[in-house]
Amino acid sequence: MCLTNSNSSTVYLTDGGLETDLIFNKNIDLPHFAAFPLLERPQQKEILKNYYLEYLELAKTFKTNFILESPTWRANKDWGYKLGYSMDDLVRINKSAINELNSLKTLFYDKIDSILISGQIGPRGDAYHIDEAMTSVEAKNYHTLQVKAFTEAKVDMITAITMNYTAEALGIVNAAKSYNTPVVISFTVETNGNLPSGETLEDAIISIDNATEKYPSYFMINCAHPTHFLEKIKSDSKWKSRIKGIRANASCKSHAELDNATKLDIGDIKELGVLHSILKKYIPELTVFGGCCGTDTTHIHSICKHILA
Repeated sequence: MCLTNSNSSTVYLTDGGLETDLIFNKNIDLPHFAAFPLLERPQQKEILKNYYLEYLELAKTFKTNFILESPTWRANKDWGYKLGYSMDDLVRINKSAINELNSLKTLFYDKIDSILISGQIGPRGDAYHIDEAMTSVEAKNYHTLQVKAFTEAKVDMITAITMNYTAEALGIVNAAKSYNTPVVISFTVETNGNLPSGETLEDAIISIDNATEKYPSYFMINCAHPTHFLEKIKSDSKWKSRIKGIRANASCKSHAELDNATKLDIGDIKELGVLHSILKKYIPELTVFGGCCGTDTTHIHSICKHILA
């Protein structure tokens, strides 16, 4: 899978902070921060559909392409067990999520040039804390359930979001590689620009590329404000050319502060757009733009205004 960039026709938008939008803006309770159970509740399923439609309309307005990410960030074994889902249930719901995205895609087949379907995978544990790190082999075995389900559902790609240490990300890459499915790895970083594990973005990306013969289609950064990693990508190093996507937080607060927040921090929407235009200068390969915690369509609209100016 090859993404290019340079103008609106080759930019790919994706959605924003799904879970925070549902919780704070739409007043939906999400136990364990999991959105996938909404697919089995007719009224909330319609809210989820309308959530995606808003972003697709934005892509249509700005004449960009779009990546539809499944709401399956928590649809793995550990989180699924906490929510009462068996292994068979999880396979079914992961495939069902992709079927729903395909239905949305058909609504825009003549309105948006390219729409890709991505099966989203999240970390086994907490995105901000590493309680029990896996080896890459353990991670491959653990995440194969979702990888296999997505492959059988014929996704265009798999995207592992909010990865916080290299070994788990590498395991997901190896699982996707074993099924010959394109995969994208998105790391989260702390306010110092490093992964929660302490690893640098540079080391994490180079390590995975070296171990897999550059199998990932590209890398992303998500669940961090641009000010947290801007200094890390100002160098002329070749590794940053592997970064093609940003899904930033609205807030410049740390992960610890966001964890304890009781109100949504939408940040400075205009500044977020400006910062993305700066990021684009330092990372010329940037092609995919979306949001993470605290963001909604207003943030993505601001980003579009600045990167497509």
